[in-house]
Amino acid sequence: MQAAKDMVVSIDYKLTGPDGQVLDSSEGQKPLAYLHGHSQIVPGLEKALDGAVVGSEHDVQVAAAEAYGERDERLVAKVTRAELGIEEDIPVGARLQVQDPEGGVGIVQVTGIEGDEVTLDANHPLAGLDLHFVVEVREVRAATEEELTHGHAHGEGGHQH
Repeated sequence: MQAAKDMVVSIDYKLTGPDGQVLDSSEGQKPLAYLHGHSQIVPGLEKALDGAVVGSEHDVQVAAAEAYGERDERLVAKVTRAELGIEEDIPVGARLQVQDPEGGVGIVQVTGIEGDEVTLDANHPLAGLDLHFVVEVREVRAATEEELTHGHAHGEGGHQH
């Protein structure tokens, strides 16, 4: 079987940034299982794995635009602690769940604090970075009807745990 739309693909992977630093890895864990063709991994990697078979190894460079996107400075905002509704100290690097004026919820990272002013960044932490993946395909199987209905891969053999 080959990786194609509506197939469950399980991979071992190592993700490194432009400086070669390991950013994420499945080492010591179960392989990552995803539903191919459903935007569950970055687009550049999913494209590179199209047609992949069990046992195949892939060394994939993914440009920022095909990974987590380019940084968008419009997603950086300065707000006061009062606007955040937080009185206690917030460390730089903290991730906060916030609600926008339309009621949508998102995650932002605190990137700076100056007095009462807090700088928040809603960009994905890996936005703007070209990424390098080393991947080995461990399993490719047809998704179950339940997985297709739920829109994600379940456990081994398609069973939800």
